[in-house]
Amino acid sequence: MTPKLEHFVVLPGKFSLRRKCRNLNKFPVHPCGMILEPVDLYTILMKFPRKYAWLFALSLTTAFFCKKKDSGNPSPTGPVEIKDSVIVNNLNFPWEILWGPDGYIWMTERGGKISRVNPATGVVFPLLTIAEVVSNGEGGLLGMVLHPNFSVTPHVFVVYNYNNGSNYREKVVRYTYTGTILTGPQTIIDNIAAASVHNGSRLLITPVPDLKLFITTGDASNTSLPQNASSVNGKILRLNLDGTVPADNPVAGNPYWSLGHRNPQGLVLVNNVLFSSEHGPSNDDEINMIGKGKNYGWPNVEGYCNTTAEQSFCAANNVTEPLKNWTPTAAVSGLDFYTSDLIPQWKNSLLLATLKNSRLYQMKLDDTFSGIIETNEYFTNKYGRMRDICISPAGKVYICTSNGGNTDRIIEVSKK
Repeated sequence: MTPKLEHFVVLPGKFSLRRKCRNLNKFPVHPCGMILEPVDLYTILMKFPRKYAWLFALSLTTAFFCKKKDSGNPSPTGPVEIKDSVIVNNLNFPWEILWGPDGYIWMTERGGKISRVNPATGVVFPLLTIAEVVSNGEGGLLGMVLHPNFSVTPHVFVVYNYNNGSNYREKVVRYTYTGTILTGPQTIIDNIAAASVHNGSRLLITPVPDLKLFITTGDASNTSLPQNASSVNGKILRLNLDGTVPADNPVAGNPYWSLGHRNPQGLVLVNNVLFSSEHGPSNDDEINMIGKGKNYGWPNVEGYCNTTAEQSFCAANNVTEPLKNWTPTAAVSGLDFYTSDLIPQWKNSLLLATLKNSRLYQMKLDDTFSGIIETNEYFTNKYGRMRDICISPAGKVYICTSNGGNTDRIIEVSKK
């Protein structure tokens, strides 16, 4: 007969338990991680001495109620009730929000303003308005990141669009925070092609001691650039903090880390792996896991390698397919990773702000941090277009909108 769960019991003598390192194919696995002999219940009841009855009862109880000791305390899944409240009003196209080591939210607005926001009071403290910023279409002052060792090295990196003669361009500039203002601008990289759309512009610095600056760039509406390794557009770039090219980049002297991108606007580090959110055309928005020297296909591949032409290109160019895609598009933007216990259902999840779909996506990762096992949606159409996300050390989530007209807000999200 085929043994069932209730027929796997812990018995003395020759029927004793076997550890999971032996005979894995011969015997089934007990829920507690032990390999047990298949035994007929009738044989046990009729032929075993009464002194073993307690062992039989114990084993049945264990089989149904014991949990693996090495499974830890997995976080619950499914949608969760949360509370949300507006903490700041009257903003104009905020693009980046991040949680600073001073307990404030640091923010850029597309018109050129950098500010600090007190999350408890909602008071906005302007730091600097960059006169060189030119906001054409979706361009302007975009991404920002703080040095990971900010108390010792108070550097603030921003990326923005500007005019270089008659050419619209993009640059990354480093400022120093004095405690009240930003001063001493130093250009890290400039003359990146820009346009009214597709400028990428999310920044990330890896933790100490690595300290590498990652920059997402869009194709600037020129589809010939992403597959051109000599162009810095349609790439995720990797630089030292002084703007030099690291010796271990994919190509010596070349700042690109990955290529074949259309317009990546989200970037987060999870378990030492980069995840990015990327805008597709009218189809195939993507979540990608970014690898050294990898090709993500644009413009020859949209989303997965699922047409004949795409499959041929993917095979010839070792294209990496997305972890997840959206068709129709959701207009994916800011991306962060939730590790707090405050909202346990969200633990080990990617949180994604979307513009067109006007909602927050919570995407639970598997135990290897390489697959999405569950997706939930929140705030659909409640606040309009959502641009970016940041998370406080206490686990509260903050979202900024992108509706324009001085109507934008920052929303605080917490456990209900």
